[in-house]
Amino acid sequence: MGALHAGHLSLVHAAIKRCDLVVVSIFVNPTQFGPSEDFTRYPRTFEQDCELLKNAAVDFLFAPSTEEMYPPGASTFVTVEALSDRLDGKSRPGHFRGVATIVSKLFHLVQPDVAFFGQKDAAQIAVIRKMVRDQNFPVEIVACPIVREPDGLAMSSRNVYLTNEERKSALALSRSLQKVEQLFKSGNRNVEELILAGKQTLAEDPGVKLDYFSIVNPDTLEDIHALDPPALVAVAAYVSKTRLIDNIVLN
Repeated sequence: MGALHAGHLSLVHAAIKRCDLVVVSIFVNPTQFGPSEDFTRYPRTFEQDCELLKNAAVDFLFAPSTEEMYPPGASTFVTVEALSDRLDGKSRPGHFRGVATIVSKLFHLVQPDVAFFGQKDAAQIAVIRKMVRDQNFPVEIVACPIVREPDGLAMSSRNVYLTNEERKSALALSRSLQKVEQLFKSGNRNVEELILAGKQTLAEDPGVKLDYFSIVNPDTLEDIHALDPPALVAVAAYVSKTRLIDNIVLN
């Protein structure tokens, strides 16, 4: 959706390394925002984005208008049942309907062989993979690792909303995941204990309001009760008015 940072560019570099021709799309998709969310103020840095993509040697930039993607009277949507109501979909009703619809449109228009997405949006990847399988899209979905700031904060376009103090609080998300990973590596396989440890770490910072902290199957996004790796540990929380997400995969 633009406001490009090093995380986005890591997807570009992965695509360039793998593919003969690379297309990047930029589109702030209105249908994946709820009525009280940040669509109007979402960071838009189009000229800067163009320069970054030019320097990265991208072949094509596809930046359609809202009217092109949603012609007047458009009423057709793509819904991935069940998955769309889990994790971010549970907190943001209708969000993944908007995501699946726009990605479906982009796939139809661009006709990619391979599409690269960031692991930070792990639930989104699960929804898109299911959509691709169910709708017989001839495209391979590649998930690229989360890119983090030196202090561990997952890169996000929404990080620009944070004040200096809020940014310090935002580090609680990555700390909570690190705590779970430490316990897992030490041999703890009790899902309830791992979730509790993550929540307690988040609660240590009063500037953070928990949305969810879950350990789920990375493909179905269903809660798991017996840890059988790989398992996705996903967290979403509000730092002031900014909603942030992060995750790790336990292997």
